[in-house]
Amino acid sequence: MSDKDIRESVRQRYGQAALKVVGGQAPCCGPAGDAVDPITINLYDDAQKAQLPAEAVRASLGCGNPTALACLNPGETVLDLGSGGGIDVLLSARRVGPAGKAYGLDMTDEMLALARENQRKAGIENAEFLKGEMEQIPSPTARSTW
Repeated sequence: MSDKDIRESVRQRYGQAALKVVGGQAPCCGPAGDAVDPITINLYDDAQKAQLPAEAVRASLGCGNPTALACLNPGETVLDLGSGGGIDVLLSARRVGPAGKAYGLDMTDEMLALARENQRKAGIENAEFLKGEMEQIPSPTARSTW
């Protein structure tokens, strides 16, 4: 299987996961809102989840919680690669405050639409979701890559 085929397979799977979340279902594991994977069940504490739309929490596919480890300060800029439904971007945007900025990068149109809707629902203005692939990150301020 070529890299292009693998990438397209991932794109389709994550697109389907986003559509499930929009439809009120869990993206992959059990009924809506019920995480059944013991490794990923408690990645985000209740205080973090309370700050976000339910769809942002449901769209988290359980890879980790970088916001639990990152030392983010007001005014900083954050980039989340493979941002999905936006949970880490939205949490980071709150931590860096209005003087900072949080970017999310995703290659899936459906996840980007979900993330932007989650951003709107959360009322977060210092976040931006970019379409692209990790190998060629689009710059939000220029027509080049980082």
